Amino acid sequence: MTPTFKLLSVLLSYPDDALAEAAGELLHAIAQDSLLDRERRSRLAALVDEIASRDLMDLQERYVFLFDRTRSLSLHLFEHIHGESRDRGQAMVDLRGMYEAAGLDVVANELPDYLPLFLEFLATRPIADARDLLRQTLHIITAIRERLVKRGSTYAAVFEALESLAAARPSPEDLEALRQAPDDDPGDLTALDRAWEEEPVTFGPGASSACPAERLETRLRASIRSASETASGDAR
Repeated sequence: MTPTFKLLSVLLSYPDDALAEAAGELLHAIAQDSLLDRERRSRLAALVDEIASRDLMDLQERYVFLFDRTRSLSLHLFEHIHGESRDRGQAMVDLRGMYEAAGLDVVANELPDYLPLFLEFLATRPIADARDLLRQTLHIITAIRERLVKRGSTYAAVFEALESLAAARPSPEDLEALRQAPDDDPGDLTALDRAWEEEPVTFGPGASSACPAERLETRLRASIRSASETASGDAR
């Protein structure tokens, strides 16, 4: 069990009264955490203080503005790899299977690649396994952190903590591929409509699978299958 990931999952959840009321418990958990250094804990505490002190409707509006209306900040991991293309489906199936093999129940309306859910799963795994899986998504984590820093968002603290926990650096090739993707302006509704249109899917000999993002998903799915087999073995 690695409770640090559960803590970060909670901090990335949609802000509501329950989250604000749990501020004291969250601050205590941050102070007692042994995996994050003082600087990371301090920045997480600042995020908790903000959630506890700001107007709830303002917090919710900001959250939606960042993570729901801004595709480049989406908390759905595979959104950054394949968007809405059909290739995302099998990756979802693999990820859900890994969760179920480990005994994690997934509610019907929650997509498996939702980052808070992924972190909740990592919290159930030994730290070495959790770090290995986290590293498969590190280029996504880093790209989102960079974009949040650019916006001056305190949510960047969560992604900084995840980078620290991974204890690794993302592949420069994979990270650069994400850096080249458009960084949406949620206020530009016309541009958002264009960005959310499903990209055409190419079949046959002309289809290419050589881009860094697709290679990354192949590695992630292979890691997921391996973890699923391990979890099944543990269950036996």
